[in-house]
Amino acid sequence: MITTGGNDLIHWYGQRPPQEGAMYGATLTQAQPWIVNYGQRLDTMFGQIESRFPGGCLIFVADIYDPSDGAGDPESVWLPAWRDCILILAAYNTKLREVATKHSAVRVVPVHDAFLGHGIHCRKFWRANYQADDAHYWYHDNIEDPNDRGYDALRRVFLQAISRERGAFADR
Repeated sequence: MITTGGNDLIHWYGQRPPQEGAMYGATLTQAQPWIVNYGQRLDTMFGQIESRFPGGCLIFVADIYDPSDGAGDPESVWLPAWRDCILILAAYNTKLREVATKHSAVRVVPVHDAFLGHGIHCRKFWRANYQADDAHYWYHDNIEDPNDRGYDALRRVFLQAISRERGAFADR
């Protein structure tokens, strides 16, 4: 089970100029080479894991969640605005899915969708991703890590993906 890429997007929280591995505030154009490199790192990582298990394995990798609940405005009192936030997040998740399709052992776990409605706009019932059945915040104060409720949700989403996969194998 792997989560990867989320810290690359948010580190330094706009307090330093964007760079690979800490790109908060970057433009999509600026981030393009970093997105390509992310894909290459994923491909290498997945390939190395698969090579170490010649009898086969499954790799469950989470896509990247969005603490802005799809609004693209992760800024707060202490975070500056980030115009290309959603575009870069989408490009990272697209790259992750693209690389995953090259590796038969990789399963992408839909953490992004599960976490929508539990970020900084979680209590705003007029927003598209509002979750009336659970309008709770799932992120730590730094907005890049889950809080206890978020970690529980992360565990649950991974377990559901593993259960679905197990069911698929039972049907064979």
